[in-house]
Amino acid sequence: MNALYIHSHDTGRQVQPYGAPVPMPAYQRLAEEGVTFRNAFSAAPTCSPSRTALLTGQSPHSAGMMGLAHRGFALHDPGQHLANVLKSNGFRTALIGMQHVTHDDPALLGYESVAAQDDRSAATVAPLAASFLADHGQHGDGRPFFLDVGFEECHRPFHQAEPGADRFVRPPAVIPDVPATRADMAAFEASARALDRGVGIVLDALDRAGLAGDTLVICTTDHGLAFPEMKCTLTDHGTGVLLILRGPGAFGGGRVIDALAAQIDLFPTLCEALDIAPPNWLQGISLLPLLRGDVESARAEAFSEVTYHAAYEPQRSVRTDRWRYIRRFDGRTRPVLPNCDDSPAKAVLVEAGWAAREIEPEALYDCLLDPMQRVNLIDRSDLAAVADDLRARLDHWMRATADPLLLGPVPLPPGGIANDPDGRSPSEEPTVRA
Repeated sequence: MNALYIHSHDTGRQVQPYGAPVPMPAYQRLAEEGVTFRNAFSAAPTCSPSRTALLTGQSPHSAGMMGLAHRGFALHDPGQHLANVLKSNGFRTALIGMQHVTHDDPALLGYESVAAQDDRSAATVAPLAASFLADHGQHGDGRPFFLDVGFEECHRPFHQAEPGADRFVRPPAVIPDVPATRADMAAFEASARALDRGVGIVLDALDRAGLAGDTLVICTTDHGLAFPEMKCTLTDHGTGVLLILRGPGAFGGGRVIDALAAQIDLFPTLCEALDIAPPNWLQGISLLPLLRGDVESARAEAFSEVTYHAAYEPQRSVRTDRWRYIRRFDGRTRPVLPNCDDSPAKAVLVEAGWAAREIEPEALYDCLLDPMQRVNLIDRSDLAAVADDLRARLDHWMRATADPLLLGPVPLPPGGIANDPDGRSPSEEPTVRA
């Protein structure tokens, strides 16, 4: 069986199969033919760490990616990348478009061929991926393939919206509904449409090449949308991601799974589906028992983290079916504005005083009664046992994965770059203020 990994940037769950009000026929088709996970989470609400967790099957801090690849962070061992593992097991490996796991040659990650590293837009990436699939269908050398197709969409800057498109658009629920944010969201939706066109080109090419019946399609994104309170935020708005799998056997049927799932589980799931011995560094679990219907749930909790994004903001979180617990480790009591992408939506919030908003060192949210995760229940005496249980789970995970944050503030790697948390100019010093 082949593996086709299709991923986008900054898309969260803002696609049609999850109820987004923008037509996305390619995503909808994939969902109707595959399996849609409604409660899947990334290991980080930032790009390189989340992609690293998916592609190495371990937490970002375990893999060495505690910040962005282009700001000096790197994998401890590129040999642990999924492409290297599949290559060593006889797969033809190719990367077309976005990867953001290394700032060095992507071939070090295990890709035999690499394309579209300068222009990673759907308009460029999708036709190249289609050509790869056509070539493999006609001239394949007998090896299965692992094709990594990464789209730049929906990263900022967004595509330009059609004139007047902002009149009937609603921003994400955590963003105020005003003219500037509606225009911002209209541009996001233009990017989403371009993304869907690209995905459609790839899926059509897979069909034409006669490969769809023997290919597992993994479609996901790295984290939430590039809006305030979403990307780089450890609530569901930052770590909740679309995850659609389509393929033979248990990977079909147009089913929806509500059980908790984590992107860190995809590597072990692939190993089981492809009959490959799982490497000993994997920290996730196979989702195949869940996909086959052997169990009703696969995991009790999902962990996620932030250490560096543009600036240092160390946080860790655990999410269960009902609860979300977040702990901060830097002592800050105000938002770290450099970690929110500049945008019209950010400007609206900053003008309204967002920068002065109080942030507490711990947060506990009831994801059923408070799905927006706005009401911090950490001081509720009747929930003390819940908070203590989640604290213990988080502590155990940090110890089990040797989280460097347990030893104190995490320094930048040599040559690493980070903005001052208060928004001043970037620093290239090897350490940062905690």
